[in-house]
Amino acid sequence: MKNYRHGKRGADLLHDPLLNKGTAFTDNERSVLGLRGLLPPRIHTQAEQVTRVLESFRRKTTDLEKYIYLISLQERNETLFYRVVMDHLDEMMPIIYTPTVGQACQRWGYIFRRSRGLYITAADRGRIVQLLRNWPYPDVRMIVVTDGERILGLGDLGANGMGIPVGKLSLYTACAGVHPAQCLPVMIDVGTNNEPLRNDPLYLGTPAPRLRGPKYDELLEEFVQAVHQMFPQACLQFEDFGNANAFALLHRYEDRVCCFNDDIQGTASVTLAGLCSAARLSGVKLRDMRILFYGAGEAGIGIGDLVVDALKAEGIGEPAARRQCWFVDSKGLVVQSRTDLVSHKLRFAHEHPPVQDLGAAIEAIKPHALIGVSGMAAAFTEDVVRAMGRINPRPVVFALSNPTSKAECTAEQAYTWTGGRAIFASGSPFAPVTLDGQVHVPGQGNNAYIFPGVGLGILASQSTRVTNEMFLVAAQTLAGLVTPKDLAQGRVYPELARIREVSAAIAIAVAGNAFDRGLTRQIRPDDLAGLIRECMYQPDYENYV
Repeated sequence: MKNYRHGKRGADLLHDPLLNKGTAFTDNERSVLGLRGLLPPRIHTQAEQVTRVLESFRRKTTDLEKYIYLISLQERNETLFYRVVMDHLDEMMPIIYTPTVGQACQRWGYIFRRSRGLYITAADRGRIVQLLRNWPYPDVRMIVVTDGERILGLGDLGANGMGIPVGKLSLYTACAGVHPAQCLPVMIDVGTNNEPLRNDPLYLGTPAPRLRGPKYDELLEEFVQAVHQMFPQACLQFEDFGNANAFALLHRYEDRVCCFNDDIQGTASVTLAGLCSAARLSGVKLRDMRILFYGAGEAGIGIGDLVVDALKAEGIGEPAARRQCWFVDSKGLVVQSRTDLVSHKLRFAHEHPPVQDLGAAIEAIKPHALIGVSGMAAAFTEDVVRAMGRINPRPVVFALSNPTSKAECTAEQAYTWTGGRAIFASGSPFAPVTLDGQVHVPGQGNNAYIFPGVGLGILASQSTRVTNEMFLVAAQTLAGLVTPKDLAQGRVYPELARIREVSAAIAIAVAGNAFDRGLTRQIRPDDLAGLIRECMYQPDYENYV
């Protein structure tokens, strides 16, 4: 991304966040590039700039203020932004993504500073290719797109949901080194059914009810075709669509274009990895594990499907594998006698008498693992968690709903109500818990362990498709990186500080799978790890002269 390729100098250079170095421009660069006088005279190293950023960041009194500060930095100097985030990932990730990004989306119209990404509306039918041509960077490889209908556990936020694609793509770069110029966030603004939002004068989206039916499908079809035309090497990630559209879009396009749904497949992969680690702690092998899901939407069904794939890979027949996964939705246990089940739940509807609530389902099924993907805060009550502890010596309790305010229970509750025996993971971060002198470190089942590495592997191999097998391989790779030290602390995932290493390992595995399955026209390199390293962006300043 050298400056001479763009012909930028002076103020234009300072206003390009991918090229701007701020006070780090050298004396020679200031002379040659027309920057003399446009910057304070003192020249700083990037390390000194990082110190300044951290000083300002840590003085902010709320997480939302910290989010606004970091996004403002990203908008003026992306290299410095990613240097700060990558070097302080434990501190920064909860701000640039869950849980703070949820609050940012809720306040999007109030904190808006500068547009980022592309907004496509129903009024743009027939001209989506032209909109994509407006994007200034031609080599787009990763696109995260949402219609804002199901933002985290917060529901329909319409165009305010743009914070999710922006945040996800920041993690692609920070966690896996996908170059920021290759990332494109997209909001398909088809209205919102959130009436208070529509009536908010500062709402930035289309203030109309959601578009449904054939017109919606036609808009998405045009968008997918336009992406394939304009960015033929891009991978398309569907994010935070409502359940019906999420399953329909994945089914419609997974065999046509390079795409996946992170809520279905990414969540499944990180959860399966956590279950494999939990098996090492509990002594109950995955092949013997009964799993009860609270929530039967895209995340829960996606996890169930991938667990079935993992069990089939171990030689278990599909009917028996499905029988190990049970679901509770808002109407009770998902069983064959129910007549109200939508199509994606039917494959997990087992023969069993009706059961009305979660507590009764636990007593009936006696699960080894309880997985919360409901978006229902505090759904794992003391009675529920204690029942899991009574049934199991080491109960597995995953409260995966995001943001933190939607978690089914807290880490402290899970440990306290089981006398410290719970194997716990959550979607958003919880602090370590000290109980009877022992420190328990909760795992964070964050999709950021999975999707950046999968995306990097797709990009590096130039795979034409994303398959479920890739997410199975990613889960196995992630689980294999959990150390005995991690397990001794109760952690079912590697330390977040290792996420670049994790992403690289997953990328190698995914790229290898693409080559093995003939999903790319590229010749497999002798050094696959070297190919991955070459593709990983490092946020260091370039010399422009």
